Amino acid sequence: MSDIKLTKEKMLTFTGHEKVGTFKAGEKLTEFGEKQNAANEALAANINDLIKRVCALEDKQLRNEEVMRRIANELAEFKKELDRVRLSEKLNSGAIERLDRAVKLAEGDGK
Repeated sequence: MSDIKLTKEKMLTFTGHEKVGTFKAGEKLTEFGEKQNAANEALAANINDLIKRVCALEDKQLRNEEVMRRIANELAEFKKELDRVRLSEKLNSGAIERLDRAVKLAEGDGK
């Protein structure tokens, strides 16, 4: 956030309706203009900082979304591989059982 903290005092550019003489009007107008410029600078600095923070948050969100997308893709690939391994295991278990029965039958130990 900006080093320029917005306070009521910094944003106060008009101090009242006191009677101002003709010769003092220019001085008061200059004072008001300087205060208004300072308030505008403080507001601009804070707005710029907010814009930077929002942009940084958006960038972070985009990076997080990309990471989550990669994780989701890897998880889907892992699930496919796990399903393949499970299927292979079932097929191999069935084949092993059949071979075991065939060996036992060939040995004459048929149950």
